[in-house]
Amino acid sequence: HVQLVESGGGSVQAGGSLTLSCAASEYTYSANCMGWFRQAPGKEREGDAAIASDGRTSYSGSVLGRFTVSRDNAKNTLVLQMNSLKPEDTAMYYCAATRFSGRIGSGGYCYSLPGYWGQGTQVTVS
Repeated sequence: HVQLVESGGGSVQAGGSLTLSCAASEYTYSANCMGWFRQAPGKEREGDAAIASDGRTSYSGSVLGRFTVSRDNAKNTLVLQMNSLKPEDTAMYYCAATRFSGRIGSGGYCYSLPGYWGQGTQVTVS
């Protein structure tokens, strides 16, 4: 059973930090590229950060230098460390995993489209 479960969202003041976690089933986690997406009200879902099965990372221009994506292989967990948060970072954040490929893409995306999604966690920056 493929499952992605996010946690760690909340409210924070501008300039603050939050850490998002995504617990993944072993089937999803081990050989897949994984990433974090955001969706603000009225906007399309867009990628922020991705990490390949070999550990290579990719970030969107808007989060580069502020967000760090990592994976804890022992715990099957994907982590997004968000620093220097801005009000425009307010969105629902989703964890995602590709279905077949572990390759990294560019601009915050995996090479392949996600095949699995978490339910999302809200981040609000004021």
